[in-house]
Amino acid sequence: MSDRPQHFSGEVWRIHEFGPPEVMMLEHITTSTPGTDEVIVRVHAAGVGPWDGWIRSGNSALPQPLPLILGSDISGEVVAMGSDVDHLAVGDQVYGVTNKRFCGGYAQYAAAKASMLDRKPPSIDYVAAASLPVIAVTAWQALFDQAGLMQGQTVLIHGAAGNVGAFAVQFAKSAGLNSICTASSEDIERVRSLGAGRVIDYKAALFEDEVHDVDAVMDFVGGESQTRSFKVLKRGGMLISAVSKPDQMLAERHEVTAGFFLVDVSTESLRRISDLLNENALEVNVGLTLPFEQARDAHLMLEGQLPQPKGKIVLVTDPA
Repeated sequence: MSDRPQHFSGEVWRIHEFGPPEVMMLEHITTSTPGTDEVIVRVHAAGVGPWDGWIRSGNSALPQPLPLILGSDISGEVVAMGSDVDHLAVGDQVYGVTNKRFCGGYAQYAAAKASMLDRKPPSIDYVAAASLPVIAVTAWQALFDQAGLMQGQTVLIHGAAGNVGAFAVQFAKSAGLNSICTASSEDIERVRSLGAGRVIDYKAALFEDEVHDVDAVMDFVGGESQTRSFKVLKRGGMLISAVSKPDQMLAERHEVTAGFFLVDVSTESLRRISDLLNENALEVNVGLTLPFEQARDAHLMLEGQLPQPKGKIVLVTDPA
């Protein structure tokens, strides 16, 4: 590998101040030689998630020095790599997350931590791959790394028709868990098709009147659904939220454990997802693709200022 500096020039969506989607600026920059543990990815597609909106508006749970390039979920081709990278090669088709700050992905050329990327499964295209990393790994880690669920146990999944919840339903089925899911009436059949054992229309019934003594609750909704969920857990059960920190006083009162976590995307965690994709054991739901130049529109959808599709929004790039 040559030690000569490499430069890749392309467009990025960057912010210089926190605020509404209008603060997003399409700019042309040069991405320099990767760090020793990084690769440069020629981005073919970038996923859009609610966390991108939190970062843009200044509500990230992590420090976010300005200016910054938005976006974290990416798929594309490795065009340069640092000296310490040993599991990828130039020319590899990859997918994953840029870095632990969840920024830098809305770019035609993105620097990414190699330890947060895996080779893209040949069974899916770049758009599907870019839709997956954060939401699929969040679902997996909630069920198995955080709650430690095992075959035969029962789990209540809130937001089962959402981007994270839909993967949780599928992972629960593949692991032999008994799943009870909440969804709106228009999503019930789809959630059933993903492998849910039972689906409750949360608008028509109180789930706590129908569910009792579950081993764990997966909270992908937050709010009052999270608070009411303590009532359905068995003693010693566990509530895991990827949305907000649960009330520890309520947890103690109900003699259960409750926790909030931030997803930790890694090559290892992505490989679990890749294996299931290669076995055609996962359904991927891309709701909308937009040209890279329309990233601001995607954020207007996140804010509810434009109609938001069901499924993941993905930006499609066309690097020079």
